[in-house]
Amino acid sequence: MLALLGDRVNALRIPWLGRRIEASAGAEGRVWSRVVRAVMRAPALAAVVSAGVLLLAAVPVLGLETGLTGVRDLPDRFPAKQGFVLLEEEFGVGTADSVEVVVSGDVGSPELRAAVSELARRIGADGAFRNPEVSTSDDGQLAIVEARVAGDSRDQRSLAAVQRLRTEVVPDVLDGVAATALVTGETAEVIDYRELAGTWLPIVFAFVLLLSFVLLTVAFRSIVLAAVAIGLNLLSVGAAYGLLVLVFLDGVGRGLLGFTEVEVIAAWLPLFLFAVLFGLSMDYTVFMLSRIRERATKGSSTKDAVAYAVGSTARLITGAALIIIAVFVGFAAGDQVEFQQMGFGVAVSLLIDATVVRLVLLPAVLALLGERTWYLPGWLEWLPHLEVEGQRDGPVSR
Repeated sequence: MLALLGDRVNALRIPWLGRRIEASAGAEGRVWSRVVRAVMRAPALAAVVSAGVLLLAAVPVLGLETGLTGVRDLPDRFPAKQGFVLLEEEFGVGTADSVEVVVSGDVGSPELRAAVSELARRIGADGAFRNPEVSTSDDGQLAIVEARVAGDSRDQRSLAAVQRLRTEVVPDVLDGVAATALVTGETAEVIDYRELAGTWLPIVFAFVLLLSFVLLTVAFRSIVLAAVAIGLNLLSVGAAYGLLVLVFLDGVGRGLLGFTEVEVIAAWLPLFLFAVLFGLSMDYTVFMLSRIRERATKGSSTKDAVAYAVGSTARLITGAALIIIAVFVGFAAGDQVEFQQMGFGVAVSLLIDATVVRLVLLPAVLALLGERTWYLPGWLEWLPHLEVEGQRDGPVSR
């Protein structure tokens, strides 16, 4: 399309702004440069204050509780929610989900038959379950104790009850009996999914961080710059996690923002947010660091290179961030609480990344490091030189 349009691509201009935008395209933005130079006049103060704010925002993540939202978390105006409330009030069971305990063994033996009966009795005595029923297979090798889950099968009460069934009730009843038992059902699946996501989360974190560090070190020939980029991206992601907990679980500003009150953060969200946010943040970081290195290799000091890079990329990075923020604000404005959490998490993280991190924290840290920013151990001198040449239309790697 650009080849077909040629110079006519600039034929239409925004009234009053078009010529100014065209004149400043690719140039160093004076406003952004002024901001970053002010930051670098007191880099220690700027770094401490901005990092402190992000760490403070990340503190609530210590209270992160994950799970999956259920019918109870739907808005009250939804017919499904109204039907759930009516069923729960009249029958004590709002969903059709059940918990199943599958017992494998010689069900016909007196010991196991008595154990299965005791298991059904214990489940029936627990207020979290309703109407346990026992069925056996034709060959007499399996017995299933099934009961409805009271209320919402995904709420914290149901999760705790099924967890208790797995860890306390079933082992206690079958102690000394020649049989094995497994607990399944919708609620058990939520528990398993949450544990699976929790198991893989640190593994994915470690893999992404290590690979990013290696690639950044090769690209910029500096282990310090690679470590700084990763550390600052983690700060913005951590702040997004903390604000999610603060708003959705602790309720700070939830009513003002119109979000639904919930007990948990969606179990899939931490891993999803990390992948998306770290990728987007690293994209902006590499774009700006390329400009910094480009200027530094031409003889500029690190401070001057940072001021130039921020001034010449801030408009582009901020514009790109605002577009993505606008998209995810749409998700946050929806009715489904899991999408509200996703939209809010992405939007607030990118806002932090494009403002606090890019305009304040990164310039302040690099100003404090000075020429140590480009440190590369002697035993890594064999790394290839990936030169970055600056042109008015942007950096070109070769």
